[in-house]
Amino acid sequence: MAKGKLKNMLIAQSGGPTAVINRSLVGAVVEAGKHKAIDKIYGARNGISGILNNDLVDLGKETARTLETVANTPSSALGTVRKKPTKKDCSKILSALKKLEVGYFFYIGGNDSAETAHIISEQAASEELELCCFHIPKTVDNDLRENDHTPGYGSAAKFVACAVMGDNLDNRALPGVKIDVIMGRHAGFLTAAAALARVYPDDGPHLVYLPERAFSVSGFVSDVKDVYEEHGRCLVAVSEGIADEKGVPIAAKFLKEVDAHGNVQLSGSGALGDLLAAEVKDKTDIARVRADTFGYLQRSFPGLVCERDAREASAVGVAAVREGVTTGRSGSIAIRRRSGAKYQIFLKAVPLDKVAKDTRHMPPRFINDAGNNVTGAFINYVRPIVGELPPVGRLRCDRIARDK
Repeated sequence: MAKGKLKNMLIAQSGGPTAVINRSLVGAVVEAGKHKAIDKIYGARNGISGILNNDLVDLGKETARTLETVANTPSSALGTVRKKPTKKDCSKILSALKKLEVGYFFYIGGNDSAETAHIISEQAASEELELCCFHIPKTVDNDLRENDHTPGYGSAAKFVACAVMGDNLDNRALPGVKIDVIMGRHAGFLTAAAALARVYPDDGPHLVYLPERAFSVSGFVSDVKDVYEEHGRCLVAVSEGIADEKGVPIAAKFLKEVDAHGNVQLSGSGALGDLLAAEVKDKTDIARVRADTFGYLQRSFPGLVCERDAREASAVGVAAVREGVTTGRSGSIAIRRRSGAKYQIFLKAVPLDKVAKDTRHMPPRFINDAGNNVTGAFINYVRPIVGELPPVGRLRCDRIARDK
């Protein structure tokens, strides 16, 4: 096919769903319709598996009303996948894109999805195929390099903060030890957002454990005992990816399932919560100890979508299409924060290899020295991303004096 003739677009979603990933999808589709350089707009079902299996839809035929409704709907409208393409897969994908006359490929996802886009881009270059591959960021883990934060994180963080806020009220009414296990394989941003639940000085979570610091089970039990002695209760937020001093995830010692990228499946199992609860029961005389694993509830909850998160998710979809059509180069859109007290962001195109595969972590300044809590610097970072939370109150009347 002659150089410059390819002008169709294909877009797909990959990795874990989020509450606002469809905002990015629709933002990109609507923007693509404004550019003469793009003719047909294809969507692949279940990520690159849809390309390999010729499972495609014509997004250009969708009505504006349908697109608007889908944009406001959580989870991945096109379906998703966790699949790392082999060299053979890449050849088949590129062959399919040639037949479809696709010149623009957009992949919405996290760092593994960025890696996939990078692999396909590199293969296309080696075959001298004119193909613009653009990664559109999303991940509730908030662990994409080059980004201040990522679409999907704000809404998931809001869910976590509200859920822990409710758990704190429950724990205060019926005291004991409560352990909440929250998503976060290598980065603790989502678990750390639980700290937004604190309204009053004695509110939980009283302890916050993140993957960035080595986790000691004995140290954990000691921390719980100290908090319980002070408050008569203890609420804990712990990341599913907490690891020992050798870097081995605590939960991985009990779980063996891995995905296509080699990641141990940590979510969807109550093993870590059960283990930690059992340790507290065994090593203390605290009678009431409970644990919950938030699991996949954090990703696509429709009732707590963060407005700012939704706007930014749409914006990165729009920006990716504009950048791809304008420059013809492959890349990824990153969200950057401007310096200053007022929250402001700007979007920047960055090379795919700067975002692909590897993850970023919570900066040391966001974690306290003891490794069991977050700092004020983190609260200042995350609060404008999440926005306002529901108000909570307490009875303030004095206790009535009892007759002796």
